Amino acid sequence: MKIVYLIAGLLIFFKMLLITPANSERLDFNVVKAIIDDAGIPNTVSAIILRNRLYDTVFEVTVFTIAIMGVGYLLANEMPSLKILQFRDIPSIVLARLGATISALVGIELAIRGHLSPGGGFAAGVAGGTAIGLVAITSSTEMMESIYKKWKASVWEKISVIVFVIISIFFLIGLELGKGEFGALFSGGWITILNILVAVKVTLGSWAAILLFIRYRGLL
Repeated sequence: MKIVYLIAGLLIFFKMLLITPANSERLDFNVVKAIIDDAGIPNTVSAIILRNRLYDTVFEVTVFTIAIMGVGYLLANEMPSLKILQFRDIPSIVLARLGATISALVGIELAIRGHLSPGGGFAAGVAGGTAIGLVAITSSTEMMESIYKKWKASVWEKISVIVFVIISIFFLIGLELGKGEFGALFSGGWITILNILVAVKVTLGSWAAILLFIRYRGLL
């Protein structure tokens, strides 16, 4: 039976490779240029994620939110680690804090200008989460949790998700902002705002997950 599957797979492969449909024609327009003109920004990836397939992106953000909530739910009944070790040597602390500063600055840049250059909200959130993780491995858990609660990070995370969904609904039903000047900081309509909201959401969600894992699993 495996031989039959192998032969069928090879036949399909050669069919796709060698046989060209008789009615195939070259597109008379540039797809990338069409996306750029439609979105009004040079970053086609951000244009696709936050415009052409925004419906999918809404559910991706929702799934990420549910995943963070799931981490808290699954670890809620476990006993916190009695002893949590952090890096204590000065070179490790200096390097980690330096890396966190650079990562945070990169995250801000990607969030604000992600629609103009390679980057975007998800990449900015990863950079922000990395910065928080580097600080967490060199700081006490109590200090990290106190800062998290002081600035009400969990509340801002939920607000960013709600605002993202509301703006996405506006966009999907046809309520658009002006595209602005191509290449300018404030261009692309809702895309700039959506990028920032995604960056905030992913960063704060990563912060919550890092604190939970360190509290119940120790330093990872």
